[in-house]
Amino acid sequence: MATKAVVAMSGGVDSSVAAALLVQGGFDVTGVMLKLWRGEAENNASGCCNVGAADDARRVADVLGIPFYVLNFAERFEDSVVDDFRRTYAAGRTPNPCVRCNQWIKFDALLERTCALGAEVLATGHYARVARAGEGFRLLRGVDRAKDQSYVLWMLGQEALSRCMFPIGDLDKTETRRIATELGLRTASKPDSQEICFVRNGDLPRYIAQEVPEASIEGPIVDRSGRELGRHQGIGRYTVGQRKGIGISLGRPIYVSSIDARSNSVTIGERAELGVDALVLEETSAVAEELLPGEEVLLQHRAHGEVHAAEIASSGRGRLEIAFRQPAEAIAPGQSAALYSSSKTEELRGGGIIASVVQSATPAAAR
Repeated sequence: MATKAVVAMSGGVDSSVAAALLVQGGFDVTGVMLKLWRGEAENNASGCCNVGAADDARRVADVLGIPFYVLNFAERFEDSVVDDFRRTYAAGRTPNPCVRCNQWIKFDALLERTCALGAEVLATGHYARVARAGEGFRLLRGVDRAKDQSYVLWMLGQEALSRCMFPIGDLDKTETRRIATELGLRTASKPDSQEICFVRNGDLPRYIAQEVPEASIEGPIVDRSGRELGRHQGIGRYTVGQRKGIGISLGRPIYVSSIDARSNSVTIGERAELGVDALVLEETSAVAEELLPGEEVLLQHRAHGEVHAAEIASSGRGRLEIAFRQPAEAIAPGQSAALYSSSKTEELRGGGIIASVVQSATPAAAR
């Protein structure tokens, strides 16, 4: 009897090809799409999670000859991902709703539904790989480093990985589109989704003004010494490392170096002042073995950013303190940090949410 698999289909080319590859592999495949919106979809330009994307996914399922269903997760999405997004901005942090969606919806609620449907496998269109290692599993970067999405999967542990498949993890994006074209799938040339699905028309400043009013209150822009240099229009308009749109000009490049919700202030400085010596992660998760003090890791704090050599300084109660070998730049609390093995650099060890940072006492130019 064929292995039953549920494929999360977003209406994009990646999940379409993931479903096609499982069909070709002899799996008994059912396609599902998650309805995450209430009423009319907020952002039809996001490329996924809207009525048009559902129609694309349904037509792909018809071509592949597999059943397709839309599952309503709107209430759970609103109460978890969207609520977290608003609270994080109000706290002066920078959220990553796609990570939260993976954490609380796709690999939590949907995985539960997959088991309830009697399926053994949940597959998605992520560019990542699962490898068996003895009695357990390892999570590896996708072969296409430019499209690698292991960064947003740091919350997956052994139980989840025992049921998850990423069929396109061994492909590069060009191959994925070629397969879709050869199969006559309507999503073959569809652009990748990039915008936040619940932000209407992708207008984040307007969304913040309407939905997070406490992050839209005018306040001071200060330098590192606390001297006021200007006024901002709300901390929700800024993120650490931001250069454009700060609202003041000093005749030289300036960047947001920190945001303080308690004082409603935005601190700016030159690039040399963006250095971070250490950070604290909360809500931490390990893919396999526990992350322990003394372990050397490679830390990535942006979806497609560079990695930084670091060491786990302390651990306990779902928190990790990470010390960098050399200062890293522009790390925003609220974002995710993914930890990779320093010796097996393709292997994801785990990660967490950045709770706080320790800024370098000495600017980079003076070291």
